[in-house]
Amino acid sequence: MPRFIEGEPRTQSTLFPERIEDYIDEDNPVRAIEAFVDALNLEQLGFQGMNPKETGRPAYHPSTMLKLYIYGYLNRIQSTRRLERETGRNIELMWLLGRLKPDFKTIANFRRSNGKAIRKVCSEFIGLCRKLDLFSQALVAIDGSKFKASNNRDKNFTPAKLTRRIEEIEKSINRYFSRLDRMDNEAPGIENQSGKLKDKITSLKEEVKRLKGLESEIQSTPDKQLSMTDPDARSMRSRGTGIVGYNVQTAVDAEHHLIVTHEVTQKNNDRDYLTSMSLEARDAMGVEELEVVADRGYYKSQEIKASEDAGLITYVPKSYTSSNKAHGLFDRSRFRYHPETDAYQCPAGERLPNRTTTTANGKIMVRYWSSNCGHCRLKSQCTTGKERRVSRWEHEAVLDRMEQRLVRDPQKMNTRRETVEHPYGTLKMWMGATHFQMTTLKHVSTEMSLHVLAYNMKRVMNILGVESLIEAIRAFLWHFYLLRWACVTRVLC
Repeated sequence: MPRFIEGEPRTQSTLFPERIEDYIDEDNPVRAIEAFVDALNLEQLGFQGMNPKETGRPAYHPSTMLKLYIYGYLNRIQSTRRLERETGRNIELMWLLGRLKPDFKTIANFRRSNGKAIRKVCSEFIGLCRKLDLFSQALVAIDGSKFKASNNRDKNFTPAKLTRRIEEIEKSINRYFSRLDRMDNEAPGIENQSGKLKDKITSLKEEVKRLKGLESEIQSTPDKQLSMTDPDARSMRSRGTGIVGYNVQTAVDAEHHLIVTHEVTQKNNDRDYLTSMSLEARDAMGVEELEVVADRGYYKSQEIKASEDAGLITYVPKSYTSSNKAHGLFDRSRFRYHPETDAYQCPAGERLPNRTTTTANGKIMVRYWSSNCGHCRLKSQCTTGKERRVSRWEHEAVLDRMEQRLVRDPQKMNTRRETVEHPYGTLKMWMGATHFQMTTLKHVSTEMSLHVLAYNMKRVMNILGVESLIEAIRAFLWHFYLLRWACVTRVLC
Protein backbone atom coordinates (compact mmCIF):
# COMPACT_ATOMS: atom_id res chain seq x y z
CA MET A 1 0.00 0.00 0.00
CA PRO A 2 1.43 3.42 -0.87
CA ARG A 3 1.92 5.74 2.06
CA PHE A 4 -0.77 8.48 1.82
CA ILE A 5 -2.80 10.52 4.24
CA GLU A 6 -6.12 8.72 4.59
CA GLY A 7 -9.51 10.13 5.55
CA GLU A 8 -11.96 8.72 8.06
CA PRO A 9 -14.66 6.29 6.95
CA ARG A 10 -18.02 7.96 6.35
CA THR A 11 -19.75 5.44 8.59
CA GLN A 12 -17.57 6.38 11.58
CA SER A 13 -19.48 8.11 14.40
CA THR A 14 -18.12 11.58 15.20
CA LEU A 15 -18.68 13.80 18.22
CA PHE A 16 -18.93 17.36 16.85
CA PRO A 17 -18.64 20.33 19.22
CA GLU A 18 -21.94 21.10 20.93
CA ARG A 19 -21.74 24.85 20.24
CA ILE A 20 -21.33 26.67 16.92
CA GLU A 21 -19.12 29.10 18.84
CA ASP A 22 -16.47 26.38 19.09
CA TYR A 23 -16.11 26.28 15.29
CA ILE A 24 -15.20 29.98 14.99
CA ASP A 25 -11.63 30.91 15.97
CA GLU A 26 -10.91 34.18 17.75
CA ASP A 27 -9.16 35.56 14.66
CA ASN A 28 -11.91 34.58 12.22
CA PRO A 29 -12.95 37.54 10.00
CA VAL A 30 -16.64 36.98 10.79
CA ARG A 31 -15.96 38.23 14.32
CA ALA A 32 -14.74 41.53 12.86
CA ILE A 33 -17.90 41.77 10.74
CA GLU A 34 -20.01 41.12 13.83
CA ALA A 35 -18.19 43.76 15.88
CA PHE A 36 -18.32 46.38 13.10
CA VAL A 37 -22.03 46.04 12.34
CA ASP A 38 -23.02 45.86 16.02
CA ALA A 39 -21.10 49.10 16.66
CA LEU A 40 -23.03 51.00 13.95
CA ASN A 41 -26.13 53.04 14.65
CA LEU A 42 -28.16 51.70 11.75
CA GLU A 43 -31.12 53.97 12.44
CA GLN A 44 -28.98 57.11 12.15
CA LEU A 45 -27.43 55.74 8.97
CA GLY A 46 -30.91 55.50 7.46
CA PHE A 47 -31.60 51.75 7.23
CA GLN A 48 -35.23 50.87 6.66
CA GLY A 49 -37.13 48.57 9.01
CA MET A 50 -35.49 49.68 12.25
CA ASN A 51 -38.92 50.32 13.83
CA PRO A 52 -41.16 47.47 12.62
CA LYS A 53 -44.92 47.56 12.90
CA GLU A 54 -46.66 45.56 15.61
CA THR A 55 -48.82 43.70 13.09
CA GLY A 56 -47.87 41.45 10.24
CA ARG A 57 -45.08 38.94 9.79
CA PRO A 58 -41.83 39.85 11.67
CA ALA A 59 -38.97 41.02 9.47
CA TYR A 60 -35.26 40.36 9.66
CA HIS A 61 -33.26 42.96 11.53
CA PRO A 62 -31.22 45.18 9.15
CA SER A 63 -28.03 44.26 11.03
CA THR A 64 -28.59 40.60 10.10
CA MET A 65 -28.91 41.42 6.41
CA LEU A 66 -25.94 43.83 6.47
CA LYS A 67 -23.73 41.17 8.08
CA LEU A 68 -24.80 38.71 5.39
CA TYR A 69 -23.88 41.11 2.57
CA ILE A 70 -20.53 42.11 4.05
CA TYR A 71 -19.64 38.46 4.52
CA GLY A 72 -20.76 37.65 0.97
CA TYR A 73 -18.74 40.40 -0.69
CA LEU A 74 -15.76 39.64 1.53
CA ASN A 75 -15.84 36.06 0.25
CA ARG A 76 -16.72 36.81 -3.41
CA ILE A 77 -20.37 35.72 -3.08
CA GLN A 78 -22.45 38.51 -4.63
CA SER A 79 -25.42 36.51 -5.96
CA THR A 80 -28.48 36.59 -3.70
CA ARG A 81 -29.37 32.98 -4.60
CA ARG A 82 -25.87 31.83 -3.67
CA LEU A 83 -26.09 33.78 -0.41
CA GLU A 84 -29.38 32.00 0.34
CA ARG A 85 -27.73 28.62 -0.20
CA GLU A 86 -24.72 29.55 1.93
CA THR A 87 -26.90 30.38 4.94
CA GLY A 88 -27.95 26.72 5.10
CA ARG A 89 -24.52 25.10 4.69
CA ASN A 90 -21.87 27.62 5.73
CA ILE A 91 -20.92 27.26 9.40
CA GLU A 92 -19.51 30.81 9.53
CA LEU A 93 -22.79 32.27 8.32
CA MET A 94 -24.72 30.07 10.76
CA TRP A 95 -22.66 31.63 13.56
CA LEU A 96 -22.93 35.16 12.15
CA LEU A 97 -26.69 35.10 11.50
CA GLY A 98 -27.80 32.89 14.39
CA ARG A 99 -28.88 30.18 11.92
CA LEU A 100 -31.32 32.50 10.19
CA LYS A 101 -32.02 31.65 6.54
CA PRO A 102 -33.55 34.58 4.62
CA ASP A 103 -34.71 33.79 1.09
CA PHE A 104 -33.04 35.36 -1.95
CA LYS A 105 -35.87 37.84 -2.58
CA THR A 106 -35.59 39.23 0.95
CA ILE A 107 -31.81 39.48 0.53
CA ALA A 108 -32.15 41.28 -2.81
CA ASN A 109 -34.82 43.69 -1.53
CA PHE A 110 -32.58 44.77 1.36
CA ARG A 111 -29.76 45.75 -0.97
CA ARG A 112 -32.14 47.49 -3.37
CA SER A 113 -33.93 49.48 -0.64
CA ASN A 114 -30.95 50.56 1.48
CA GLY A 115 -28.43 51.78 -1.08
CA LYS A 116 -27.86 55.19 0.48
CA ALA A 117 -27.39 53.73 3.97
CA ILE A 118 -24.97 51.07 2.67
CA ARG A 119 -22.86 53.79 1.07
CA LYS A 120 -22.76 55.56 4.45
CA VAL A 121 -21.51 52.35 6.07
CA CYS A 122 -18.60 52.38 3.63
CA SER A 123 -17.80 55.94 4.76
CA GLU A 124 -18.06 54.90 8.42
CA PHE A 125 -15.29 52.35 7.91
CA ILE A 126 -13.09 55.02 6.35
CA GLY A 127 -13.76 57.12 9.44
CA LEU A 128 -12.53 54.21 11.56
CA CYS A 129 -9.36 53.97 9.45
CA ARG A 130 -8.81 57.69 10.01
CA LYS A 131 -9.13 57.18 13.78
CA LEU A 132 -6.55 54.40 13.54
CA ASP A 133 -4.12 56.85 11.88
CA LEU A 134 -3.86 54.76 8.71
CA PHE A 135 -3.71 57.88 6.49
CA SER A 136 -0.56 59.43 7.94
CA GLN A 137 1.11 60.13 4.56
CA ALA A 138 -1.62 62.48 3.24
CA LEU A 139 -0.92 61.28 -0.30
CA VAL A 140 -3.53 59.74 -2.59
CA ALA A 141 -3.52 58.44 -6.14
CA ILE A 142 -6.62 59.01 -8.26
CA ASP A 143 -7.60 56.93 -11.25
CA GLY A 144 -10.61 55.72 -13.17
CA SER A 145 -11.30 52.28 -14.61
CA LYS A 146 -14.06 50.85 -16.79
CA PHE A 147 -16.26 48.18 -15.19
CA LYS A 148 -18.63 46.04 -17.24
CA ALA A 149 -22.35 46.36 -16.67
CA SER A 150 -24.89 43.57 -17.04
CA ASN A 151 -25.80 45.04 -20.44
CA ASN A 152 -24.56 43.11 -23.47
CA ARG A 153 -22.84 45.10 -26.23
CA ASP A 154 -25.44 43.90 -28.73
CA LYS A 155 -28.14 45.59 -26.62
CA ASN A 156 -26.44 48.99 -26.59
CA PHE A 157 -27.22 51.30 -29.51
CA THR A 158 -25.89 54.56 -30.90
CA PRO A 159 -27.14 56.20 -34.14
CA ALA A 160 -24.13 54.90 -36.09
CA LYS A 161 -24.40 51.42 -34.59
CA LEU A 162 -28.13 51.27 -35.28
CA THR A 163 -27.65 52.34 -38.92
CA ARG A 164 -24.90 49.76 -39.37
CA ARG A 165 -27.06 47.00 -37.87
CA ILE A 166 -30.01 47.85 -40.14
CA GLU A 167 -27.75 47.87 -43.21
CA GLU A 168 -26.36 44.44 -42.32
CA ILE A 169 -29.86 42.99 -41.90
CA GLU A 170 -31.04 44.48 -45.19
CA LYS A 171 -28.04 42.91 -46.95
CA SER A 172 -29.04 39.55 -45.46
CA ILE A 173 -32.63 40.04 -46.67
CA ASN A 174 -31.41 40.80 -50.20
CA ARG A 175 -29.15 37.75 -50.10
CA TYR A 176 -32.08 35.52 -49.09
CA PHE A 177 -34.23 36.97 -51.88
CA SER A 178 -31.47 36.15 -54.38
CA ARG A 179 -31.38 32.57 -53.09
CA LEU A 180 -35.15 32.33 -53.48
CA ASP A 181 -34.93 33.49 -57.10
CA ARG A 182 -32.21 30.92 -57.85
CA MET A 183 -34.24 28.15 -56.23
CA ASP A 184 -37.36 29.09 -58.24
CA ASN A 185 -35.35 28.98 -61.50
CA GLU A 186 -33.40 25.79 -60.75
CA ALA A 187 -35.94 23.71 -58.80
CA PRO A 188 -39.38 25.32 -58.72
CA GLY A 189 -40.95 22.34 -56.94
CA ILE A 190 -38.96 22.60 -53.69
CA GLU A 191 -41.38 24.24 -51.25
CA ASN A 192 -39.81 23.15 -47.95
CA GLN A 193 -36.53 25.07 -48.31
CA SER A 194 -38.19 28.15 -49.81
CA GLY A 195 -40.61 28.23 -46.87
CA LYS A 196 -37.70 28.35 -44.40
CA LEU A 197 -36.10 31.21 -46.30
CA LYS A 198 -39.39 33.13 -46.34
CA ASP A 199 -39.69 32.69 -42.57
CA LYS A 200 -36.16 34.07 -42.13
CA ILE A 201 -36.95 37.06 -44.34
CA THR A 202 -40.12 37.74 -42.33
CA SER A 203 -38.25 37.63 -39.00
CA LEU A 204 -35.50 39.90 -40.36
CA LYS A 205 -38.04 42.43 -41.59
CA GLU A 206 -39.61 42.47 -38.12
CA GLU A 207 -36.18 43.08 -36.62
CA VAL A 208 -35.59 46.01 -38.99
CA LYS A 209 -38.95 47.44 -37.98
CA ARG A 210 -38.05 47.07 -34.30
CA LEU A 211 -34.65 48.73 -34.76
CA LYS A 212 -36.13 51.66 -36.68
CA GLY A 213 -38.54 52.14 -33.80
CA LEU A 214 -35.56 52.70 -31.49
CA GLU A 215 -34.30 55.72 -33.48
CA SER A 216 -36.58 58.20 -31.72
CA GLU A 217 -35.59 56.81 -28.29
CA ILE A 218 -31.89 57.19 -29.09
CA GLN A 219 -32.32 60.78 -30.31
CA SER A 220 -34.19 61.69 -27.12
CA THR A 221 -31.25 60.73 -24.85
CA PRO A 222 -28.65 63.43 -24.01
CA ASP A 223 -25.65 61.44 -25.27
CA LYS A 224 -27.49 59.64 -28.09
CA GLN A 225 -27.10 56.19 -26.51
CA LEU A 226 -29.65 53.56 -25.59
CA SER A 227 -28.96 50.50 -23.42
CA MET A 228 -31.78 47.98 -23.27
CA THR A 229 -30.86 45.98 -20.14
CA ASP A 230 -29.28 48.69 -18.00
CA PRO A 231 -30.53 52.12 -19.16
CA ASP A 232 -27.70 53.95 -17.34
CA ALA A 233 -24.83 51.87 -18.76
CA ARG A 234 -22.77 53.54 -21.49
CA SER A 235 -20.53 52.37 -24.31
CA MET A 236 -16.91 53.15 -23.39
CA ARG A 237 -13.41 52.60 -24.70
CA SER A 238 -11.23 50.39 -22.52
CA ARG A 239 -7.70 49.34 -23.48
CA GLY A 240 -8.30 49.40 -27.21
CA THR A 241 -11.69 47.73 -27.15
CA GLY A 242 -15.24 48.72 -26.34
CA ILE A 243 -17.36 47.73 -23.32
CA VAL A 244 -20.77 48.72 -22.02
CA GLY A 245 -20.42 49.75 -18.41
CA TYR A 246 -19.42 52.46 -15.98
CA ASN A 247 -16.32 54.51 -15.25
CA VAL A 248 -15.45 54.01 -11.56
CA GLN A 249 -13.33 56.73 -9.95
CA THR A 250 -11.26 55.95 -6.85
CA ALA A 251 -8.84 57.80 -4.59
CA VAL A 252 -6.39 55.37 -2.96
CA ASP A 253 -4.08 56.23 -0.10
CA ALA A 254 -0.42 55.63 -0.91
CA GLU A 255 0.56 54.12 2.44
CA HIS A 256 -1.82 51.17 2.86
CA HIS A 257 -3.65 51.14 -0.51
CA LEU A 258 -7.03 51.74 1.10
CA ILE A 259 -9.79 53.15 -1.10
CA VAL A 260 -10.49 56.47 0.60
CA THR A 261 -13.40 57.50 -1.64
CA HIS A 262 -15.02 56.30 -4.84
CA GLU A 263 -17.69 57.30 -7.34
CA VAL A 264 -19.45 55.47 -10.16
CA THR A 265 -19.79 57.69 -13.23
CA GLN A 266 -21.14 57.44 -16.77
CA LYS A 267 -18.47 59.53 -18.50
CA ASN A 268 -15.95 57.88 -20.78
CA ASN A 269 -13.02 60.07 -19.67
CA ASP A 270 -11.54 61.22 -16.36
CA ARG A 271 -10.82 64.88 -17.07
CA ASP A 272 -13.61 66.36 -14.91
CA TYR A 273 -12.99 64.45 -11.67
CA LEU A 274 -9.61 65.63 -10.37
CA THR A 275 -10.87 68.34 -8.02
CA SER A 276 -14.05 66.64 -6.81
CA MET A 277 -12.33 63.33 -6.00
CA SER A 278 -9.42 65.12 -4.31
CA LEU A 279 -11.70 67.21 -2.09
CA GLU A 280 -13.73 64.14 -1.11
CA ALA A 281 -10.51 62.30 -0.27
CA ARG A 282 -9.24 65.22 1.84
CA ASP A 283 -12.49 65.36 3.80
CA ALA A 284 -12.52 61.58 4.31
CA MET A 285 -8.92 61.51 5.52
CA GLY A 286 -9.39 64.52 7.79
CA VAL A 287 -6.21 66.32 6.68
CA GLU A 288 -5.59 69.97 5.86
CA GLU A 289 -2.97 69.44 3.15
CA LEU A 290 -3.16 66.65 0.62
CA GLU A 291 -0.91 65.60 -2.25
CA VAL A 292 -2.74 64.12 -5.24
CA VAL A 293 -1.20 62.06 -8.03
CA ALA A 294 -3.05 61.20 -11.25
CA ASP A 295 -2.22 60.13 -14.79
CA ARG A 296 -2.35 62.34 -17.87
CA GLY A 297 -6.02 61.44 -18.42
CA TYR A 298 -6.82 63.97 -15.68
CA TYR A 299 -4.89 66.80 -17.32
CA LYS A 300 -7.41 69.63 -17.66
CA SER A 301 -6.25 73.17 -17.00
CA GLN A 302 -9.44 74.36 -15.28
CA GLU A 303 -9.44 71.33 -12.94
CA ILE A 304 -5.76 71.81 -12.06
CA LYS A 305 -6.35 75.48 -11.22
CA ALA A 306 -9.43 74.64 -9.15
CA SER A 307 -7.35 72.09 -7.22
CA GLU A 308 -4.63 74.63 -6.49
CA ASP A 309 -7.22 77.21 -5.43
CA ALA A 310 -8.60 74.62 -2.99
CA GLY A 311 -5.15 74.13 -1.43
CA LEU A 312 -4.37 70.77 -3.04
CA ILE A 313 -0.90 69.83 -4.28
CA THR A 314 -1.40 68.02 -7.58
CA TYR A 315 0.94 65.96 -9.77
CA VAL A 316 -0.48 65.31 -13.24
CA PRO A 317 1.80 64.78 -16.28
CA LYS A 318 1.11 67.04 -19.23
CA SER A 319 -0.78 65.61 -22.19
CA TYR A 320 0.67 66.62 -25.56
CA THR A 321 -2.04 66.86 -28.19
CA SER A 322 -0.15 68.81 -30.85
CA SER A 323 0.84 66.92 -34.02
CA ASN A 324 3.76 69.24 -34.85
CA LYS A 325 6.40 66.87 -33.52
CA ALA A 326 4.99 63.96 -35.51
CA HIS A 327 5.24 66.13 -38.65
CA GLY A 328 8.88 67.01 -37.95
CA LEU A 329 8.15 70.53 -36.61
CA PHE A 330 9.14 72.13 -33.33
CA ASP A 331 6.61 71.44 -30.61
CA ARG A 332 5.58 73.98 -27.99
CA SER A 333 8.12 72.76 -25.44
CA ARG A 334 10.90 74.24 -27.62
CA PHE A 335 9.57 77.76 -26.95
CA ARG A 336 10.73 79.24 -23.64
CA TYR A 337 8.52 81.66 -21.75
CA HIS A 338 10.03 84.67 -19.92
CA PRO A 339 7.52 85.93 -17.31
CA GLU A 340 9.45 89.14 -16.62
CA THR A 341 8.91 90.36 -20.19
CA ASP A 342 5.74 88.37 -20.94
CA ALA A 343 7.29 86.99 -24.13
CA TYR A 344 8.46 83.69 -25.63
CA GLN A 345 11.83 82.85 -27.10
CA CYS A 346 11.85 80.54 -30.13
CA PRO A 347 14.55 77.94 -30.99
CA ALA A 348 16.18 80.47 -33.31
CA GLY A 349 16.53 82.98 -30.46
CA GLU A 350 13.85 85.38 -31.73
CA ARG A 351 11.53 87.11 -29.25
CA LEU A 352 7.78 86.44 -29.59
CA PRO A 353 5.96 89.31 -27.84
CA ASN A 354 2.39 89.43 -26.56
CA ARG A 355 0.21 90.35 -29.55
CA THR A 356 -3.46 89.78 -28.74
CA THR A 357 -5.95 88.09 -26.41
CA THR A 358 -8.73 85.72 -27.50
CA THR A 359 -11.27 83.39 -25.92
CA ALA A 360 -11.31 79.70 -26.79
CA ASN A 361 -13.44 77.00 -25.12
CA GLY A 362 -14.24 79.36 -22.27
CA LYS A 363 -10.57 80.15 -21.56
CA ILE A 364 -8.80 83.48 -22.11
CA MET A 365 -5.77 82.81 -24.32
CA VAL A 366 -2.87 85.17 -25.05
CA ARG A 367 -1.27 84.90 -28.52
CA TYR A 368 2.45 85.45 -29.16
CA TRP A 369 4.29 85.70 -32.49
CA SER A 370 7.20 87.41 -34.22
CA SER A 371 7.24 89.37 -37.48
CA ASN A 372 10.65 87.94 -38.46
CA CYS A 373 9.55 84.37 -39.20
CA GLY A 374 9.65 84.95 -42.97
CA HIS A 375 13.45 85.45 -42.90
CA CYS A 376 14.22 82.75 -40.30
CA ARG A 377 16.61 79.96 -41.30
CA LEU A 378 14.61 77.44 -39.15
CA LYS A 379 11.17 78.31 -40.56
CA SER A 380 10.85 75.01 -42.42
CA GLN A 381 11.30 73.20 -39.10
CA CYS A 382 8.92 75.47 -37.24
CA THR A 383 5.77 76.21 -39.23
CA THR A 384 4.14 75.93 -42.65
CA GLY A 385 2.27 79.22 -42.20
CA LYS A 386 3.31 82.83 -42.41
CA GLU A 387 4.54 82.91 -38.82
CA ARG A 388 4.60 80.58 -35.82
CA ARG A 389 2.04 81.57 -33.21
CA VAL A 390 2.15 80.37 -29.61
CA SER A 391 -0.93 80.48 -27.36
CA ARG A 392 -0.78 80.72 -23.57
CA TRP A 393 -3.63 80.41 -21.07
CA GLU A 394 -3.97 83.36 -18.71
CA HIS A 395 -3.45 81.04 -15.70
CA GLU A 396 -0.75 78.88 -17.28
CA ALA A 397 1.60 79.66 -14.38
CA VAL A 398 -0.45 77.11 -12.42
CA LEU A 399 0.42 74.43 -14.97
CA ASP A 400 4.08 75.50 -14.98
CA ARG A 401 4.30 75.14 -11.20
CA MET A 402 2.83 71.65 -11.37
CA GLU A 403 5.25 70.66 -14.14
CA GLN A 404 8.16 71.89 -12.01
CA ARG A 405 6.94 69.76 -9.09
CA LEU A 406 6.96 66.70 -11.32
CA VAL A 407 10.47 67.49 -12.55
CA ARG A 408 11.70 67.75 -8.96
CA ASP A 409 9.96 64.53 -7.88
CA PRO A 410 9.49 62.15 -10.84
CA GLN A 411 9.07 59.22 -8.44
CA LYS A 412 5.52 60.39 -7.80
CA MET A 413 4.31 58.76 -11.03
CA ASN A 414 5.78 55.41 -9.98
CA THR A 415 3.96 55.83 -6.68
CA ARG A 416 0.73 56.42 -8.59
CA ARG A 417 1.08 53.23 -10.61
CA GLU A 418 2.04 51.11 -7.59
CA THR A 419 -0.82 52.53 -5.53
CA VAL A 420 -3.97 52.77 -7.59
CA GLU A 421 -3.62 49.83 -9.99
CA HIS A 422 -3.57 47.23 -7.23
CA PRO A 423 -7.12 47.82 -5.88
CA TYR A 424 -8.63 47.79 -9.38
CA GLY A 425 -7.01 44.47 -10.20
CA THR A 426 -8.20 42.96 -6.94
CA LEU A 427 -11.78 44.20 -7.29
CA LYS A 428 -12.16 43.01 -10.88
CA MET A 429 -10.82 39.59 -9.94
CA TRP A 430 -13.40 39.38 -7.13
CA MET A 431 -16.25 40.53 -9.38
CA GLY A 432 -15.71 38.04 -12.18
CA ALA A 433 -16.33 38.46 -15.91
CA THR A 434 -19.45 40.62 -15.58
CA HIS A 435 -18.49 43.10 -12.91
CA PHE A 436 -21.88 44.47 -11.89
CA GLN A 437 -24.95 42.33 -11.32
CA MET A 438 -27.37 45.16 -10.57
CA THR A 439 -28.67 47.74 -13.04
CA THR A 440 -29.03 51.55 -13.07
CA LEU A 441 -26.49 53.98 -11.67
CA LYS A 442 -28.14 54.13 -8.24
CA HIS A 443 -27.98 50.39 -7.59
CA VAL A 444 -24.58 49.93 -9.23
CA SER A 445 -23.21 52.56 -6.84
CA THR A 446 -24.56 50.53 -3.92
CA GLU A 447 -22.94 47.37 -5.25
CA MET A 448 -19.62 49.19 -5.71
CA SER A 449 -19.78 50.46 -2.12
CA LEU A 450 -20.13 46.89 -0.87
CA HIS A 451 -17.10 45.84 -2.91
CA VAL A 452 -15.06 48.78 -1.61
CA LEU A 453 -16.12 48.10 1.98
CA ALA A 454 -15.13 44.44 1.68
CA TYR A 455 -11.80 45.36 0.08
CA ASN A 456 -10.98 47.91 2.78
CA MET A 457 -11.95 45.52 5.58
CA LYS A 458 -9.74 42.80 4.20
CA ARG A 459 -6.83 45.25 3.85
CA VAL A 460 -7.16 46.45 7.44
CA MET A 461 -7.44 42.86 8.71
CA ASN A 462 -4.17 42.07 6.92
CA ILE A 463 -2.51 45.21 8.32
CA LEU A 464 -3.70 45.07 11.96
CA GLY A 465 -5.01 41.55 12.42
CA VAL A 466 -8.61 40.58 13.17
CA GLU A 467 -8.37 40.83 16.96
CA SER A 468 -6.73 44.26 16.85
CA LEU A 469 -9.40 45.47 14.43
CA ILE A 470 -12.16 44.26 16.75
CA GLU A 471 -10.58 46.10 19.68
CA ALA A 472 -10.31 49.27 17.58
CA ILE A 473 -13.95 49.01 16.49
CA ARG A 474 -15.13 48.72 20.08
CA ALA A 475 -12.86 51.54 21.23
CA PHE A 476 -13.53 54.10 18.50
CA LEU A 477 -16.95 53.50 16.95
CA TRP A 478 -18.84 52.94 20.18
CA HIS A 479 -17.21 56.00 21.71
CA PHE A 480 -18.12 58.01 18.59
CA TYR A 481 -21.78 57.03 18.72
CA LEU A 482 -21.96 57.72 22.47
CA LEU A 483 -20.68 61.24 21.80
CA ARG A 484 -23.16 61.72 18.97
CA TRP A 485 -26.01 60.46 21.19
CA ALA A 486 -24.92 62.83 23.97
CA CYS A 487 -24.90 65.79 21.55
CA VAL A 488 -28.39 64.95 20.27
CA THR A 489 -29.70 64.56 23.83
CA ARG A 490 -28.21 67.92 24.83
CA VAL A 491 -29.90 69.62 21.88
CA LEU A 492 -33.27 68.04 22.68
CA CYS A 493 -33.03 69.01 26.32
